[in-house]
Amino acid sequence: MPQALPTFEDVLAAAARLEGVALKTPVLRSRTLDDRLQAQVFVKCENFQRMGAFKFRGGFNALAKLSDSERRAGVVAYSSGNHAQAVALSAKILQIPATIFMPHDAAPAKLAATQGYGAKVIAYDRYKEDANLLATELSLSKGLTFIPPFDHPDVLSGQGTAALELFNEVGALDALFVCLGGGGLLSGSALAAQALSPGCQIVGVEPAAGNDVQQSLRKGERVKIATPVTIADGAQTPMVGAITFEIIKALVHDIHTVTDEQLVQTMRFYAERMKMIVEPTGCLSLAAAFQASASIKGQKVGVIISGGNIDMARFSQLMSAYPSGD
Repeated sequence: MPQALPTFEDVLAAAARLEGVALKTPVLRSRTLDDRLQAQVFVKCENFQRMGAFKFRGGFNALAKLSDSERRAGVVAYSSGNHAQAVALSAKILQIPATIFMPHDAAPAKLAATQGYGAKVIAYDRYKEDANLLATELSLSKGLTFIPPFDHPDVLSGQGTAALELFNEVGALDALFVCLGGGGLLSGSALAAQALSPGCQIVGVEPAAGNDVQQSLRKGERVKIATPVTIADGAQTPMVGAITFEIIKALVHDIHTVTDEQLVQTMRFYAERMKMIVEPTGCLSLAAAFQASASIKGQKVGVIISGGNIDMARFSQLMSAYPSGD
């Protein structure tokens, strides 16, 4: 790698920047969940983070490190929704102009929130256009700082503070299931686990329709796929980041995949049993834990919910489309 990879020290530095700005999200327990998995399960609820997702951590950490001149010039980002909201809210707090590319079919609630935080939004077609290229071109032509959604040392270091808080609160774990799109949350969590719970098995979880990281690990190099068609809109990434992949290769033990139907059944579990609204992408981690129940029996297990941003109309639609399997 041309640059040094982030370390646990970077996660600690991010935690210091986020102190008093990001929320320390709750870690919840459920007797029903423990009984079902026959394990001790600790759910880190980033759906209760500011703007409803862990992305605020990385977005704010990256923007907080900008120089005065970079802040005046402004930033550009792209996102299906949660990174967009994170950058928009962080930019509002820090008084930085922000322009964000969002897919034309982005969730209405995510679009409205991003615009509500004051960011300028430019629509693009996620299936035909390369958002990374669009954002890069605009950053070069306008002198803006590009804040990518995951493949950035300051972004992933900020995301790692979610796992840092989890380990600080509950101690070492036997296994940790982490939602996986571009790898920011997973790589940051792996840095925290390596330092605070070195015996912990780190499992990244991506949609079955978009298993680019699973393919990449098997091949030993990054594999690019077509933009996956899945209800997990936060994990519709065609390729894992270069920086995040290096950390994942070194520290992550396995990558699991789950189907859209499993995601909806997990959404239903969270709503009915734990009284939480969780978006499909945020359900990747627990859906995989359900699937891996035999291998984690009797263990102390962590599950990170990545976010809870979903329109109620869409939530209801998914509940109807995938009836309960009970």
